[in-house]
Amino acid sequence: MTSLIPGFEYDIFISYRQKDNKGDRWVSEFVEALKTELESTFKEEVSVYFDINPHDGLLETHDVDASLKEKLKCAVFIPIISRTYCDPKSFAWVNEFKTFIEQASKDQYGLKVKLQGGNVASRVLPVQIHDLDADDKKLVESELGGFLRGIEFIYKEPGVNRPLRANEDHQDNNLNKTFYRNQINKVANAIKEIITGLKNPVREVTEPLKKTKEQKPSAKKNRKNKIIAGALIFLASIVAGYFIVHGLIKPVKMTEKSIAVLPFENYSDDPSQEAACLSLTDEIIRHLYKIRSIDRIATMQSVIQYKGSKENPSKIASDLKVNYLVLGNYKKYGDKVRMNVYLVDPNNDKYIWEDQYDNIYSAEEVITIQSDIALKIAAGLDANLTEEENKSIFRIGTKNDEAFEALQIAKSISFMTTGASVNQLADSGMKYALKATEFDPYYGEAYAYAGMFCITKAGNFGSGGIEFQKTIPEAMRYEKRALSLDHECAMAYMVLGIYEMYYEYNFIKADSALRKAADLEPNGNYLYYVLIDFYVKMGNYLEAVNLISLCMQKGMDIEENTVFLAMMKGSGFSASHDEIYNFQYKANIIDASLGERFFWLQEYDSALYYLNRSKTSKPELGTVPKYQSYIAVASFKKGRNQECESIIENLKEKSKYTLIGSADFYVAGAYCMINQKDSAFVWLEKAYQTRSPEISWLKADPMFDNLKDDPRYWDLYERVGFKVYDDYIAGRGK
Repeated sequence: MTSLIPGFEYDIFISYRQKDNKGDRWVSEFVEALKTELESTFKEEVSVYFDINPHDGLLETHDVDASLKEKLKCAVFIPIISRTYCDPKSFAWVNEFKTFIEQASKDQYGLKVKLQGGNVASRVLPVQIHDLDADDKKLVESELGGFLRGIEFIYKEPGVNRPLRANEDHQDNNLNKTFYRNQINKVANAIKEIITGLKNPVREVTEPLKKTKEQKPSAKKNRKNKIIAGALIFLASIVAGYFIVHGLIKPVKMTEKSIAVLPFENYSDDPSQEAACLSLTDEIIRHLYKIRSIDRIATMQSVIQYKGSKENPSKIASDLKVNYLVLGNYKKYGDKVRMNVYLVDPNNDKYIWEDQYDNIYSAEEVITIQSDIALKIAAGLDANLTEEENKSIFRIGTKNDEAFEALQIAKSISFMTTGASVNQLADSGMKYALKATEFDPYYGEAYAYAGMFCITKAGNFGSGGIEFQKTIPEAMRYEKRALSLDHECAMAYMVLGIYEMYYEYNFIKADSALRKAADLEPNGNYLYYVLIDFYVKMGNYLEAVNLISLCMQKGMDIEENTVFLAMMKGSGFSASHDEIYNFQYKANIIDASLGERFFWLQEYDSALYYLNRSKTSKPELGTVPKYQSYIAVASFKKGRNQECESIIENLKEKSKYTLIGSADFYVAGAYCMINQKDSAFVWLEKAYQTRSPEISWLKADPMFDNLKDDPRYWDLYERVGFKVYDDYIAGRGK
């Protein structure tokens, strides 16, 4: 029979397992119902191939009839996806499903069709009659090169998973709330859209970028392509954040240009490629950070929970407070990689665009593809890119495959649940970052990450164990090299700002470096962690709260303590008991943080309860000098002077073997709050001489408020560098 499309044998090919047509002959009834529906959908007669006769030479035990390949030359291929269909050894799977995909991918129309409404559809239109096991679904999607987006004919009740029938006895009991007649109509309409798209191709007016898959691979054969995961280990003690207070900051609103890039699914046979999927996801997010006109970008930390999730996309979008999702999958085969990417409007069940990148060999191709995807996301959101943003997204740091691979491994460290300590993870990350610099000595980003991991170790001063004074200057050497090679590396500027703030006490240079980093990545949440922390330390509470509000509107995950201090001390804000009790606590709020809240509310019984409990619930935080000083002071306030003195003596002893000054600073804080001012100044001076990073809290930390009537405080204030910075800010404001 002649097809409506020149060159095709049939319009529709129905593929199924004979097992699924026994008994109630579900497939035969579906085909008859579809033919009837097509008659009322098309003006022309639509040709359908359906192998109803099990003895026509196409049995699963027979060789393929030579005519089958001709019959597979069709516009639309409909596989009846059942539990039995998902069998890689079956006739239907090998000789119909896989063969059609291969043939259609190579014919003049291709496997994907641009529809009149702007969406893209596959010429494979699955009709699903069972909920599939996860492995079977993954098998189907691996062959489709994308997500299983069929039309479901599934009847579902508790304990029931069967095909939807034309005449259901109790159709309203179907948990899927689908009706056979409506689903048949959806199939016919989908067929019409595909055939119309084939007959009247939609011309592309503009393309954000020429598809990478049209570029010829230039890499050598058998090149390794381990693209491994990516994110940062951030500085747990350096970084602080937000805690939402009722009425303090407006709730987050859904914004028009809001996006979440969900972790790419691994369709490779190799489980180790899970890391590559995370790396790809993280790099795309980091490119989006550079685009100022995108209102809201879900962070890697917030989307990682949805890896492998079966949650409804609209529910995920609602939870993340975004309007659009990016979905994708990744498949490694041999020495090549294939990626499929989709931009989705989940609220309207609409695919805005989808693309496939195939035959990827080299690091340069991978980097270009990540940039291409970011630009297409921006175009799909109608975001406006500046020329500088466009150049930044397409900047290629290295063309060396081994260097690129090593840095991806370095970036993956924080996603690996190895049970290792922060220092061990940082050492491992730094090892791979430096390995990348060995392969490419001009790879600026690799030096920046080496410095970041180095400062992560230095930032682990809260629990002691390393020599801060030696570690942080080493980080600076890497960052200077990074900036000499790449003067637009946001990571390098961030580490530079941290170095100037915590080691040199040069707050003017820290201000400049951190602002530069945020300017390069205006949506980079990890940069705002440090910048907000810096504003609070400098006493600029109002600007800190304004930036926190901006971060919340953009969906950035800021943590807890900094906002608390901004609230307590900031102009126009007060920390009344009622406001504190109206905190919208996060589910994962830690005991030590709760203890700190109650400590500053002078509710010392509650403070002691949570601070002491943290020693068990979070041992690595329960013995931190800061929290120990709070326990000492709270004990003193409750009349337990001997317990207070014992804790302070332990902190003083700890300062002898912890070469990073934190214990010194918090011994001073404890003495200050129990009104032993002379001792407080002795230990503050010691903290200053040992270059304690905590000394940068001298201005903002409420522990030292009662020292501000003493000239010794202002002498130290000036030596640390606060007065120079105050004068600088005053001059900048004129």
